[in-house]
Amino acid sequence: MADRLVHLVTLVLLGAAVCAAQPRGRILGGSEAVSHARPYMASVQVNGKHVCGGFLVSEQWVLSAAHCLEDAADGKVQVLLGAHSLSQPEPSKRLYDVLRAVPHPDSRPDTIDHDLLLLKLSGKAELGPAVQPLAWQREDRDVAAGTLCDVAGWGVVTHAGRRPDRLQYLPLRVIDRATCNLRTYHDGTITERMMCGESNRRDTCKGDSGGPLVCSGVAEAVVTSGSRVCGNRKKPGIYTRVASYAAWIDGVLAEGAAA
Repeated sequence: MADRLVHLVTLVLLGAAVCAAQPRGRILGGSEAVSHARPYMASVQVNGKHVCGGFLVSEQWVLSAAHCLEDAADGKVQVLLGAHSLSQPEPSKRLYDVLRAVPHPDSRPDTIDHDLLLLKLSGKAELGPAVQPLAWQREDRDVAAGTLCDVAGWGVVTHAGRRPDRLQYLPLRVIDRATCNLRTYHDGTITERMMCGESNRRDTCKGDSGGPLVCSGVAEAVVTSGSRVCGNRKKPGIYTRVASYAAWIDGVLAEGAAA
């Protein structure tokens, strides 16, 4: 009897340890977003499957991360707008083909530098309450450390790789670049064109890349792709600051409008 009791207690303790090791909720520590409260969100899809986030910056253009299409090869790239659930029918949902995919010319597979991608939709988005462009930051300055921002996406929600069907969101605070560049964190790899966000069990993860980091209602940065371990306190989330690429973004959109 005593042995059985010890065995039972051991199982309970082990179960508690496993639960404690798993991220709670969504996006690693977030929760389900209010339906259509982020009308700028886009699901970038290859062959009908969600691969990355993105956000509408004009009626016909979505901004995302360059690494998102590295493995697309000859796959069919599309953008889903107006969605809360990826699978369920919703009146506002519409899937657009991509006419042009324009990665930043300096982006490369072996680095997270310049990890931006512009996607031109096959037609102008049908704007409404559930589909709206998001204003993005043009003033090239750092967001103050400690600022509370917001990320959202359909990326994995557990270390086992479970993906959500409905949009998840996470409030997180900005970490100053000097701290993020400490040897025990990212060891000097964070450039002035990047910024960092907290990652202690609450973090963006695979499938969230390309989505916006929104501070005070404005997109300050884009979630970068990469092999970083999600939810590791010493490996903060890395984001590409959009203001430092304003000239490139404006140039591509202007060229696209003329084409």
